[in-house]
Amino acid sequence: MSEKQQKDTKKGKQVEKVKDFKGTLKRLLTYLKPHKIALLTMLITAVLSTVFAIVSPILMGLATTELFQSMVETGTGVDFDYILNILLSLGVLYLLSVVFSYIQQYIMAGVAQKTVYTIRKEVNEKLTRLPLQYFESRTHGEILSRAVNDLENISSTLQQSITQFITSIVTLIGVVIMMLSISPLMTVIVLLSLPLSFIVTKKVATRSQKYFLGQRKILGQLNGHVEEMYAGHAVIKANNREEQSITTFNMINESLYTTGRKAQFISSVISPLLKFVNNIVYVLICVVGSVLVTKQVIQVGDIQAFIQYIRQFSQPITKVSTIANVIQSTIASAERVFEILDEKEEVVSNNIKEIQSPKGAVRFQRVNFSYQKDKPLIEDMTIDVKQGQTVAIVGPTGAGKTTLINLLMRFYEIDNGKITIDGVDIREVERRNLRSLFGMVLQDTWLFNGTIQANIAYGCKNTTDEEIVRAAKAAHADHFIRTLPDGYDTILNEEASNISAGQKQLLTIARAFISNPTILILDEATSSVDTRTETKIQQAMNTLMKGRTSFVVAHRLSTIRNADMILVMDKGKLIDQGNHNELLAKGGFYADLYTSQFINRNPRREIV
Repeated sequence: MSEKQQKDTKKGKQVEKVKDFKGTLKRLLTYLKPHKIALLTMLITAVLSTVFAIVSPILMGLATTELFQSMVETGTGVDFDYILNILLSLGVLYLLSVVFSYIQQYIMAGVAQKTVYTIRKEVNEKLTRLPLQYFESRTHGEILSRAVNDLENISSTLQQSITQFITSIVTLIGVVIMMLSISPLMTVIVLLSLPLSFIVTKKVATRSQKYFLGQRKILGQLNGHVEEMYAGHAVIKANNREEQSITTFNMINESLYTTGRKAQFISSVISPLLKFVNNIVYVLICVVGSVLVTKQVIQVGDIQAFIQYIRQFSQPITKVSTIANVIQSTIASAERVFEILDEKEEVVSNNIKEIQSPKGAVRFQRVNFSYQKDKPLIEDMTIDVKQGQTVAIVGPTGAGKTTLINLLMRFYEIDNGKITIDGVDIREVERRNLRSLFGMVLQDTWLFNGTIQANIAYGCKNTTDEEIVRAAKAAHADHFIRTLPDGYDTILNEEASNISAGQKQLLTIARAFISNPTILILDEATSSVDTRTETKIQQAMNTLMKGRTSFVVAHRLSTIRNADMILVMDKGKLIDQGNHNELLAKGGFYADLYTSQFINRNPRREIV
């Protein structure tokens, strides 16, 4: 995080609101359109369940009136058959209410999960279409927070809050009708309390909205920090940065606590405030109802039924107010998810071509590229690589070596100029076809949680066991694999920390062997192995590179002396090119870089 972000986080300064509440809500509701029939069925069952629950107080009021009249007014004794019939009717009504409520919840659970399934699928597919720049400009934790936590928040709201909202509205309408049938005067008294309840709800919901959004944002920061710290825990310990890591975590955690506490506290204030309003209404109803009973306008049981209706009337208002706060949080989550879906994707060519029978001739023709429009990095670069040539790329940090590779594989789009493979502009080639031409062995290995066999065969379809073993032998990985307890079926953990760094490198080299690429990209592929293994790997790599066009990002210049072409880069510019002997004879920048590694002095520039 930047210094400003840290200060704002430390102060709990998260005051942003949802940018487009109505637009985001409307967009979220469009995902429910395919489920119209299910939602209509859910609505009908919700109405039936609520109606059966609403009728019950009237029957209980009749029982109360019967008891009062038979024991107090007439003294004739209780008609137990009448009371029993009422109790049986109540049992049936409550049972039907529960059954329809179950059906309602079952249907809505399916709709909610299918809806979130669709959104989650769109997000996952969108992430595969986003350019590399998107992932480089955001932490992994922030992206995961949007793709996992925010979607779960949406799922929970769709499954619970929608049904509660519908039943609350139906309950409100039904209860008002039943109260009017008992006493219009007492109903007016209750309805007069509504404006006060709505004012309380609106004030609290508006104030809590900004804190719910802040809570989601800080949770993303926390996820990013935790993911980063666990991924780099060895480096943190080696550099004694545990305290700084804990301090940063505590700072973000404190901010999350502060923002979350404010959001939950403010939203929870609604319930006691509404209860206070309802208690005042209870008192008024009891007083007015007693007067009406003495004037024989209503019965004693009607007061009891009316009080129950007030409780049923206040509960949906409380639920609606609570749902209002939940929706604030959900819309904040939905907006963060939709921001991913609205991100600019990789440029898709209109005229898609495929390179048939690729040979590997590569040309950069007056290529210009910049990460920021006002800060050009690569300018007017022209390179002509013949089929089967080995091209080494050297230069100090930030020279543009990795950028050149990213442009070649279309991880980034060039600003001007043209890059061709076998004479075909790569912007006209479908990315899947383009990238199938390449095999990569990078200094930073990447292996996934799975078997060693699956990791070697990654990216290749219909690979046989014999081909996997042959590739492992070519990469000198077969021996160490067979020494593992489960051999090729050994499961690598998420960080692949159950094998050494050198062994990881061997597996990625085996992966390159099995892909049989037209063009190889090597980023100091033997940097993590011992000297003896390095010699064997270099021999294997020479075999792999034979007949293939190869781009070698060189860190140790001694490893690329036999390259057909060496590209010398500095600050994004191609300042020289030629073979090793030609560049040494010139006595220029390359010669200085090369000799600086073999004499006991500080090099003029760092080689990385």
